[in-house]
Formats: sequence, C-alpha cells, structure tokens
Amino acid sequence: MNLQARLQSVRKWAVQTARLCCGIPDYDAYVRHLREHHPERRVPSYAEFFRERQEARYKGGGGRCC
Repeated sequence: MNLQARLQSVRKWAVQTARLCCGIPDYDAYVRHLREHHPERRVPSYAEFFRERQEARYKGGGGRCC
C-alpha cells in the first residue's frame, strides 16, 4: 500500500472515530448492515437516517435491532 492510500485510510478511520465520539452514526455502515441483515427493508435517504438517529438519541426512544 502506498503512502497516499495509507493516509486516506487513516483519514477515513479518524473521521469515523470522531463522528462516533460525537454521536454521529455512520450512514454507509448502516446501509451495509441493512443490506446484509434486513434486505426486505427500504434503505432510507441520508436525511431520513440522520433525522431518525437524532430522534432516537435525544428523545430517549429507540435502540439497536441487533
């Protein structure tokens, strides 16, 4: 792996880690999870996903499916 690819990988990891620390979930990981474990469900848009996650976090409702 060349230096540029390594730096991109580290950047992606750092951004994901920072988002999770701040409570911002990873949409791409969520889409992968839905497709792998719940193929019958519709994949929400990013805006729908973000709104639902914010509501689940701040209204005290919701939880993990798996």
